Amino acid sequence: MSEGSLFFEGEGAVQKALYKITRRLADLNIPYAIVGGMALYKHGLRRFTEDVDLLVTRENLKIIHEKLDGLGYLPPFKHSKHLRDTELGVKVEFLVTGEFPGDGKPKPVAFPDPVSVSFEDDGIRYITLPTLIELKLASGMTNLNRMKDLTDVLELIKQLNLPHDFRDRLNPFVRDKFTELWKSSRRRYVRVWRNKFLTIDANSINDMIDHLKKATEELEAMRADGVTLEPDGGTADDYAYLVTTDPEIAQKYEMLEETEYWKEEA
Repeated sequence: MSEGSLFFEGEGAVQKALYKITRRLADLNIPYAIVGGMALYKHGLRRFTEDVDLLVTRENLKIIHEKLDGLGYLPPFKHSKHLRDTELGVKVEFLVTGEFPGDGKPKPVAFPDPVSVSFEDDGIRYITLPTLIELKLASGMTNLNRMKDLTDVLELIKQLNLPHDFRDRLNPFVRDKFTELWKSSRRRYVRVWRNKFLTIDANSINDMIDHLKKATEELEAMRADGVTLEPDGGTADDYAYLVTTDPEIAQKYEMLEETEYWKEEA
């Protein structure tokens, strides 16, 4: 089985390296938080990663090197703050409290103390979701080489169906970027409303009134469920476009995903 397959089965070298290093840190009583790809995995975004990323304080990073260098771990190069698991060949990278994500320059978002932003699951401490998203946004916003961090946030928004007000849990520095990604993550569902359908089967004024009543009731129900009228969606041919981003509401009113709808119309 390939390393990628083993990884998604939870039995890859990266998982083994994670369990190994976290046990060593626990033995040393060193607080930490798993960040990076393995934190994404824990929060529901299953993507492959080749290393283990840990958030620690500067003082504890020094202790880690004092206690682990040469004992199953070695720096990948002289004076590196990172380590490599010599048995498994997995790189263990460290983010340091007080330093800054992205371009490394001072900004309102810095790497925090892991004690204040972590939770424990199955004996391992992971960074909380708001902090993970906040750091990734700050990183991608300030370093073009870290655009993957913005993609990670976009995928988290989609996978977890995060609400727009999740932004209120983030540092103001990154809120607008979260909103931008949130808007781009919304799948729109459309129903074309054709006025001629109100009267096409009418044989009398009473039939027309009945059709109009039913149409009004349906439109009122759709409005109550948050369906909106596309501002520029009306046409001279009696077409109007009703829109939602809620897949359950879309199913309720037989609305089609926007991209699929336009394929049908083409």
